[in-house]
Amino acid sequence: MRLRSLLLDIVTIVSLNIIVAVSGSPRSFAAEQSSDVPAWLRAHIGEGEGQIAQVVLQRARVLYLKKVREGAVKNPCYFAMDATRPGGFGRRFYVICESDQTFRAVPVGHGNGRNLKGIADFANGIQCAKNFSNAMDSKLTTGGAYVTGEETTSFKGYYRNSAGKYVVLSRSFVQFDGEGDAANARPRAIGGHPAVLLRGVCLRKDPDSAYANHDGYVPFGKLVDYSGGRSNGCTSWSASDAGQIIPMMKDKPTTLYIYPDSRDIAAVAQAVKAGRSPSRAGLYWNASCLKEIRSPKFWPKETLEPILVQDRKGHPAPPPRPTPICKGQ
Repeated sequence: MRLRSLLLDIVTIVSLNIIVAVSGSPRSFAAEQSSDVPAWLRAHIGEGEGQIAQVVLQRARVLYLKKVREGAVKNPCYFAMDATRPGGFGRRFYVICESDQTFRAVPVGHGNGRNLKGIADFANGIQCAKNFSNAMDSKLTTGGAYVTGEETTSFKGYYRNSAGKYVVLSRSFVQFDGEGDAANARPRAIGGHPAVLLRGVCLRKDPDSAYANHDGYVPFGKLVDYSGGRSNGCTSWSASDAGQIIPMMKDKPTTLYIYPDSRDIAAVAQAVKAGRSPSRAGLYWNASCLKEIRSPKFWPKETLEPILVQDRKGHPAPPPRPTPICKGQ
């Protein structure tokens, strides 16, 4: 049975590559169905809440099996994300562990983008992502194939919890390494982390802290939880979900497939422009979000990065200011 499954996986990959090589267009989700998906996992396929679309699962699974065969990953679990689904608290990040037959869907943020007044508007709303890009500083999500990399944990500062006690915020970050459009994920610092940060940071005197600077001060701010919101292009989970997902990757690289890639976006946009239903054309996009955004757009780095350079020249960043000393803390 294991040999039969392996042969079916190889046939699936070869078939998908032939489709892309011949057509140059996105593979339809009908063409990407595979009979070797186990029955327990097929039960999670669908477009309802907590389900995974067929094309998203198939591409994530093909990527994972390919990397396993190459020896690049040995993790028993893999990940997928459907950035066409509604954000907020909609569950569209998937944790799939076939060895123990578990499937979990959790909320995740998408890139918020930017609105460069008078130059270009590629901002996204909280609910639905219209704009995607692999451009540096675009703060947008890029779909495609990724492998998880190293994890780093950095001290962000102190905040006061509901009991009034000072608590350390140390945030973990898992670097992603991408392929194709996502190949610049590392220089873009694209990865996964909890959706928490400190706002209004000032310096509080605490010479006994292990994190104190040479003058005995530590950063202190207000904890902001932006889970259910947008990110700077990274994959951001709630603190509780991140606490379960990030340890799964520690010293055990695995794959993440983010849908849609640039070809999907172009094909759906073309279908919409022609007045055709994407689903009838064999394409997938979440229906409620497509209704909201009307048509998606991919901004290639070759197009968007010169625009961002132009904006920086016209609106240079102000010189950095020293962090103020806290008052009354």
